[in-house]
Amino acid sequence: GIHASPTCVMNYENATGWLVGEKHKGMRAMFTMMNAARLYVGIQGLGLGEVAYQNALAYANERLQGRSVKGAKFPDKPADPIIAHPDVRRNLLLMRSFCEGGRALALETALMLDLSRHHPDAKEREKADDYVQLMTPIVKSWLTDGGFEVTNLGMQIFGGMGYIRETGMEQYARDARIAQIYEGTNGIQALDLVGRKLSYNMGRYLRRFFHPASAFIEQHKDDPKTKDLIKPFAKYFSMLQQTTLWMAKSGVANPEDAMAAASEYLRLFALVVLGYAWCRMGVAGMQQIEKGRDVAFHEAKLANARFYLAKVLPQAAGLASSLTTGGKTIMDDKAFSA
Repeated sequence: GIHASPTCVMNYENATGWLVGEKHKGMRAMFTMMNAARLYVGIQGLGLGEVAYQNALAYANERLQGRSVKGAKFPDKPADPIIAHPDVRRNLLLMRSFCEGGRALALETALMLDLSRHHPDAKEREKADDYVQLMTPIVKSWLTDGGFEVTNLGMQIFGGMGYIRETGMEQYARDARIAQIYEGTNGIQALDLVGRKLSYNMGRYLRRFFHPASAFIEQHKDDPKTKDLIKPFAKYFSMLQQTTLWMAKSGVANPEDAMAAASEYLRLFALVVLGYAWCRMGVAGMQQIEKGRDVAFHEAKLANARFYLAKVLPQAAGLASSLTTGGKTIMDDKAFSA
């Protein structure tokens, strides 16, 4: 785990430096490395969330405490496993929906990264690279913020046992926390998304997500079987579009408004991106269930999609409401005058 002290100081006084590479191109070279590292760090957060979920799920099925509010689930035992309790189930589903949705985001970004390097068509390489550029700050910040939140939920499920070293749960939380700082803090990722990615080439990066998501909604919106998936996603996708327009206008009129809203905007964007992933997984699950293929697996996937769209994605509404109030209250110096 992370036990090292972060107080190391390196002094370079009277040291000799040598130019490596082309003059004035160092930042460009550094960001080639940094952008790759940001994707890797996002995967670190996701991996820690996944191992926390697996351990929490196993513990919730084994730990006996209390009885279900609807009556004993296991009357032959002295108590029911804690997975019978609604709040424990809520925490586990929050963990699972993050891990599986985050895995879909990570894998799609990895696929696009491969296509950006190896697709035979130059235009397709450009499209894929645009997608990777847009998603890099989201992968880094959302998967590390979420990884820390999920490891904390895992500790919560373990109760007091989660806070001691014996179970290993506290180590996951400790390890996940540093990933939010690595490779540019998550606030910096939000500034990158708002300050660079949104405005790049008249919104070209944005189109790589907005266009296929819009097409997906159009394709499935009239299908009664997918209505419970498409309707909530379409609602919050539209909210993201409206909020993006607000961010663009505010960035011109008052840059402080956009910068003050950047972290909330990134979180809103990430919620909708995972909503798109869950919608597609849910629709694919329905299709496989109809064909009788691996039914239990796809029923679980569909159930988790419905949970995410009903219980997690609506957080986007609060973020949109907050960020569009602007930065006046944040930048008011009176708040720090006493």
